[in-house]
Amino acid sequence: MTRIRNYFLTGLVVAAPIGLTIWITRWFIDLIDTWFTPILPESYQPDNYLPFDIPGLGLLIAFVLLTLLGALTANIFGRTVLHAGERLVARMPVVRSIYGALKQIFETVISQSNASFREVGLIEYPRKGLYCLVFITTQTKCEILERVEHDELVSVFLPTTPNPTSGFLLFVPKQDIQVLDMSIEEGAKMIISAGLVEPPRRNADAQAEPVPIANSRLPSA
Repeated sequence: MTRIRNYFLTGLVVAAPIGLTIWITRWFIDLIDTWFTPILPESYQPDNYLPFDIPGLGLLIAFVLLTLLGALTANIFGRTVLHAGERLVARMPVVRSIYGALKQIFETVISQSNASFREVGLIEYPRKGLYCLVFITTQTKCEILERVEHDELVSVFLPTTPNPTSGFLLFVPKQDIQVLDMSIEEGAKMIISAGLVEPPRRNADAQAEPVPIANSRLPSA
């Protein structure tokens, strides 16, 4: 019975990630297909000519439409139309707040995608003697830096377990952050698994003496 139990758990560990990945991928593709496939005229729907469905058709349509939209807004005419639409949205009290916040979020994520979340850090939180993993984003350079006594602050994201997409934005002094050797993916796995999945130690000496963030790759303020 012990051997059967071990075999079952091993099979579960192997099959569960594969099955969930396939299910989530299929759910996402079906969702996009539901949104964008009806854009095609009824006479051009593949279902009228083929005895089976074509998964991913809506995803392909979405890719083409977004690419065309980006190409149109890249020229003078497209930018003029876009600015006119934004001025119209700016006159709507509730809509302008939602649109402005979403636009800023997407622009920040896309423009800083190559620089965001490149390091995993360790801070003492919520009190001395307790430690949390954080994802280091960038140095703080806004009004917040002028309101505190510290010369250099770093913006970090403190994710929650088991859902790392939610969490807290913290502004931490540089000297209070220790940069770890683990990658972002390894840190995310550790957070999602509640510490059950630990990354391998690449360099025992480096792990024993964490590098202060002042010597990390972050640019100086």
